[in-house]
Amino acid sequence: MSLPMQTAALMQAARDTVRALPADAVLLLTETPLDWDEVSEKLLGCRLFLAAENPALLKSLRERDGWTVIDLPPDPLPTQDRLSNALLRAVTEEKLKPGAHVVVLYNGITSLDDAPEPIDTLSVIHLGEHLEKMTSQDLRKLGTGVPQDVLKAVVELATEIGREGREGHPTGAIIVVGDTRKVGAMAKFRNFNPFRGYTKKERDIRQRDVREQIKEIAKLDGAILIDRDGIAEAACVYLDVPTEGVDLPKGFGSRHLSAAAISKKTKGIAFCVSQSSGTVRVFQGGEEKLRIEPLDRPHVWQPLKFENPEGLDG
Repeated sequence: MSLPMQTAALMQAARDTVRALPADAVLLLTETPLDWDEVSEKLLGCRLFLAAENPALLKSLRERDGWTVIDLPPDPLPTQDRLSNALLRAVTEEKLKPGAHVVVLYNGITSLDDAPEPIDTLSVIHLGEHLEKMTSQDLRKLGTGVPQDVLKAVVELATEIGREGREGHPTGAIIVVGDTRKVGAMAKFRNFNPFRGYTKKERDIRQRDVREQIKEIAKLDGAILIDRDGIAEAACVYLDVPTEGVDLPKGFGSRHLSAAAISKKTKGIAFCVSQSSGTVRVFQGGEEKLRIEPLDRPHVWQPLKFENPEGLDG
């Protein structure tokens, strides 16, 4: 079973593109069995990632030395969302760096459900831009308990705290959004509440000037509490929450443990900014749902875009 001429030509172009850019890896997204020996030959010298949903296909791919296999959930998503999920998983699992360049091969033209999935498109993705262009689809993983515009504002606030830090150095922070009554019952003020006495408009984090003020408050110790409508309720609070039943990988400190615990004991969504790296992790139900890397520029809320190398038709 040899590769179709179109697929073979695109793989050769992918290999040439990796060398010319240079790029860090090739990602192949397909649910169709291919001549894997010929795939290996065409992409010789490239770091290869393969993403698929089919368990039988994934099993055969795992037997290949040096290939990184990414399991995709069997959800009926558009091709671009499947690619986005594959890349986000590769970054989350630290198989690719946030600033990597990836050449991707996939089926970009809709085909019949029962027909083989042809490789008909080659694109280049700059992961730094991709992570900046976090989509609303990513935030939908958190459900509908908090409005999207509030979640977007918190993402921007948390990533700016992680990027700018204190006097140029990353600083840690916890921001808990939603279920403020129950969260507040598990919180103790370290000092005074800096939001006391201000109107709701003056505490609405969807306003840029309010977020700028909260970034200064975040330099103080303690968590920040924001209600589901985006109104900052409290800051400089200590989360007095039991941590039993919270299971985090080794290497996480007390800040991440508290964030995970408060999200488990309440319906609040906890955004935890790492003091060491500026990385933002989003916890819900005691589990990490999203990981957002600190970037040089603010997030741009747009759909993921693909680009074709000059001279290549997708």
